[in-house]
Amino acid sequence: MVQTGSEPGLLQKLLALLVGATLLILGFMFSVVVLAVVAVLGVIGFGYFWWKTRALRKAMRERSPAAVFDEEAVIIDGEARVVEGELLIESKEAPIQR
Repeated sequence: MVQTGSEPGLLQKLLALLVGATLLILGFMFSVVVLAVVAVLGVIGFGYFWWKTRALRKAMRERSPAAVFDEEAVIIDGEARVVEGELLIESKEAPIQR
């Protein structure tokens, strides 16, 4: 290893400290700007999603759980048996019992 002959002087140390501190501050400022941009884009994305799904949310609120089933619907009550690889269904039609 080749020696230059002397250690860095006080002026070189102060300059290195100043450059290091400046780079640290610039890096911190850049990260704050990037974080702010990501946060704003996230809020805009969430707002867009919320706006596009408002009709779906309204339809879900207006539809009551009782409206899911039709009053006139018929429930088929029965059992199934497998005979020689075929599916046979025996069923009895019955109205909905509530």
